[in-house]
Amino acid sequence: MKVWAISDLHLSGLSDKPMDVFGPEWEGHFQKISADWREKVGEEDIVLVGGDTSWGMKLEEGMYDVTALASLPGRKVFVRGNHDFWWNGIGRVRAAAPENFYFLQNDCVKLEDVVIAGSRGWTVPGSADYTEHDEVLYKREAERFRLAFAEVKKVRKEGDILIALLHFPPFGAKKEDTLFTELFEENGVNIAVFGHLHGAGYFPLRCEKNGIEYFLTSCDKTRFSLVEIL
Repeated sequence: MKVWAISDLHLSGLSDKPMDVFGPEWEGHFQKISADWREKVGEEDIVLVGGDTSWGMKLEEGMYDVTALASLPGRKVFVRGNHDFWWNGIGRVRAAAPENFYFLQNDCVKLEDVVIAGSRGWTVPGSADYTEHDEVLYKREAERFRLAFAEVKKVRKEGDILIALLHFPPFGAKKEDTLFTELFEENGVNIAVFGHLHGAGYFPLRCEKNGIEYFLTSCDKTRFSLVEIL
């Protein structure tokens, strides 16, 4: 079993939001991702999807895009992104989801010897766009990860790999300590996966901080390819 990751698919099957307005590299981006996915992923593999899956505003619009992934191999694990407005009520999302699709919100899922804890995260101190208005949500999202790790303690056994999946980067470009990185270190996270970042600005695709491997998997950053993280 392998673990793969990708994020920020920004699908728009039922909404008029073509991504090629952001540059020619986005033209046919889902076809590129699908081809790479089929080439790499086995049925028992895990694929982590780090938010901003759909531009849909309503549940049925978001699920239309989510189910576009149903024909692709692997077990899919999702967290919510800042543009996933269709994700409104975790119970409704899970009830509408296809088989072998897992949606995390302040909790975790265990698949064999891999435990994935997930929540959205938020802009952190040290990020270029962080302001005092982000403080409340930053602390609230950290509390949600505390809830997720409380669930991890109920299912994690010795030797299990723990992955933290979130949408927002858990630190700024200088890899500052944040509430998220402190929680990851306190709870024995092995790998953290995130997305959200686009464009040409510098941010490492892979780095290490205090023994934890961090992966940025926004699809345009990875050239519309899945990243093998385990």
